Amino acid sequence: MVYSRKIVILVLFLTTAHTVFAQQKSYVLWYNTPAKEWNEALPIGNGRLGAMVFGRPDEELIQLNEQTLWTGGPVDPNPNPKAVAYLATVRNLLFQDSISKASRTLQNMQGPDTEMYQPLGDLKISQQYTGTPTDYYRDLNITNATSTTRFTVDGVTFTREVFASAPDQVIVIRLKSNKAKTLNFKVGASHPLKFSTSVTAHNQLVLKGKARITNDARRTPKPLIYEDAEHNDGMRFQFRVQAVSQDGEILAQDSTISVSGATEAVLYLSAATSFNGFDKYPDRQGLDEEKKAISFLNPALKKTYAQLLDSHIKDYQSFFNRLTVSLTDRAAPNLPINQRLANYKKESTDVPLEELYFQFGRYLLISSSRPGGMPANLQGIWNKEIRPSWRSNYTTNINVEMNYWPAEQTNLSELTQPLIEHINRWAINGRATAKNFYNMRGWAVHHNSDIWALTNPVQGDPKYASWALGSPWLSQHLYEHYRFTSDKKFLSATAYPLMKGAAEFCLDWLVEKDGKLVTAPSTSPENVYVMPDGTKGNVTIASTMDMEIIWDLFTNIIEASEILGTDKQFAALLKEKRSMLSPLKVGAKGNLQEWYGDWEDADPLHRHVSHLFGLHPGRQISPLIDQKFANAARKTLEVRGDEGTGWSKAWKINFWARLLDGNHAHKVYQELLKSSTLNNLFDTHPPFQIDGNFGGTSGIAEMLLQSHLGEVQLLPALPAAWKNGHVTGMVARGAFDIDMFWSDGKLARAFVTSKAGNTIKLRTIQKIQVKGVELTTSTVNLNNSTQYLTSFPTKKGAKYELFIQQ
Repeated sequence: MVYSRKIVILVLFLTTAHTVFAQQKSYVLWYNTPAKEWNEALPIGNGRLGAMVFGRPDEELIQLNEQTLWTGGPVDPNPNPKAVAYLATVRNLLFQDSISKASRTLQNMQGPDTEMYQPLGDLKISQQYTGTPTDYYRDLNITNATSTTRFTVDGVTFTREVFASAPDQVIVIRLKSNKAKTLNFKVGASHPLKFSTSVTAHNQLVLKGKARITNDARRTPKPLIYEDAEHNDGMRFQFRVQAVSQDGEILAQDSTISVSGATEAVLYLSAATSFNGFDKYPDRQGLDEEKKAISFLNPALKKTYAQLLDSHIKDYQSFFNRLTVSLTDRAAPNLPINQRLANYKKESTDVPLEELYFQFGRYLLISSSRPGGMPANLQGIWNKEIRPSWRSNYTTNINVEMNYWPAEQTNLSELTQPLIEHINRWAINGRATAKNFYNMRGWAVHHNSDIWALTNPVQGDPKYASWALGSPWLSQHLYEHYRFTSDKKFLSATAYPLMKGAAEFCLDWLVEKDGKLVTAPSTSPENVYVMPDGTKGNVTIASTMDMEIIWDLFTNIIEASEILGTDKQFAALLKEKRSMLSPLKVGAKGNLQEWYGDWEDADPLHRHVSHLFGLHPGRQISPLIDQKFANAARKTLEVRGDEGTGWSKAWKINFWARLLDGNHAHKVYQELLKSSTLNNLFDTHPPFQIDGNFGGTSGIAEMLLQSHLGEVQLLPALPAAWKNGHVTGMVARGAFDIDMFWSDGKLARAFVTSKAGNTIKLRTIQKIQVKGVELTTSTVNLNNSTQYLTSFPTKKGAKYELFIQQ
């Protein structure tokens, strides 16, 4: 079939009113074949419920998830009482350079592993027709968060539409025919673990199940099934489906729902688990999942499809439409996404695809992280495996943080609430970990966690399992939320106490060596070094990443103390300790040194570039601060190369943007699309990890707008490929909404809306004026180029027009 796409007028200047309107484009992923596998299916979600839509004409498969469906239960606060006895020994061995023995000893300080995120089950729709489907089409419209499948058989066109409603907490599926009473299908349900299905007296199809519970999931090779789980305190779950049709006959029996002779029918799907909090056992202390599922389904059944769709679109677009972007004035190629990706690998000229990927990341965050729910995990909310890769957990040495990098920048601040609430849970469990494993104050989080907020070091190689600085990195998100919103109440009541607890742990974790404060034991997550004598090490002291993360936390708390006018003695202590931190070092190759010594990497192209934390997401390294360390960071990236896993490439986009090299950032973005993007635009490690999608979106935001150094930089790393364009609704620290329009690679006009009434300082390469405002302007020289620093006070709610001084 021929696919047509409306091209809308993107920018309309009303010069008399000095107002700019930028209309949201229509973004559609479309295909002319059904999904052959999960990685080609299309994701929908409402934050809590997720579904992968395959779009198969005769045997439609919709794979389902509910974000709280995990194995296990509340964590043991002291799973390894002997751990604390080994810390002094490990430190002494490290100071004596007995690296291998220190690593082996450190494994005595580990605890149980994380639990696993589980699939909810499968919904299957078997549609009856004679003939062969033609004119096949399926799509995911991320402008309104709906998925459509359409095909024709013997002149009759059948259409399916699917969406996941956040307001009504149901998944809705409408099937229709363009010829009266020709729609016939059966609905069934299944689960990988063969849980039973049944039909209720109200003609509802129900699948019920129960997850296993164990403090170490590896010790239970086969999860318990519902019928045999009377002694299992695991998570109960169910989903239920009801069909509604005005003219079709509906029959529910034998674990299926049959609809025959219909013109249109709507399936309402509700689901729930017994999850009742991270500290409650999900069976004996759990919620009534059946009551909960029915409480969602029954009200939805009283609404028409049109009513449900309307409220769904309004809710979704209240987030999505906050930001518009145009990176090119060219129309998107009239080709399926899989074909566009294939072409991109050859030519890399499809800028509309680059733009689509950016907005797709925002779509995924809206669909997998909503206030009141859980944070997006390693796969967002989409998983079909009983044993998902890396347990689909929260990996705190980069991945869960990367999930939320684009939230504040791209005007989705509320979607960070699930992460913030989980940080509170980590702090509760992390206090027990800090005390029981290390006899220290504050709270500690190690590299892997789950819905139960596990914080102990898990079993495994210390190079990943024994990384202990999750709490200061997670605390960065708390302060960044304040920096973007200027919400002092949040800073005082929520962020500061948590940040201080993380700092207390860091103060106890640091030890003095040769007049400097170092961490011991220390790792540079998942990487291995080689000492001059050939010894390989996975544990050290004072890795660069450790020092940068602690510097970042101390700096944030010092600033927060000044803002709040409180806790001055503690701030003074942190200033003293910050000055004693083991410093950044430049290696013999001109690179930023990753380890305590200037040692080689066992894998020079390793996917983690953890020692550039100070460049991004930190703010310790920048070409605007110190060229020495900025150049060392650049050299590090050159040595590491542009390849790597999907999320690694995504992080590198952010790095290059922070180095103000838009063309190189764009080059890595192209590599992300070429070799680390699946046909449904999911990022692949491989396999699928959603952090690469979110990191890619963040990287584009960093290319267009930066504000981490206290200055709002307009178009700091604009690549040559995006010569003309605009973005509206981006957010800068200081609580400023920014609209920008550029032409021939230069800023043409901008608008600043002040949400908190702060003074703004702008950094541009062109001298600007602000209509009706007296400015303070100065110049600086960077790489033989003049840059302008322009500042002015703002009023809360006011909008300011910026234009280029001729």
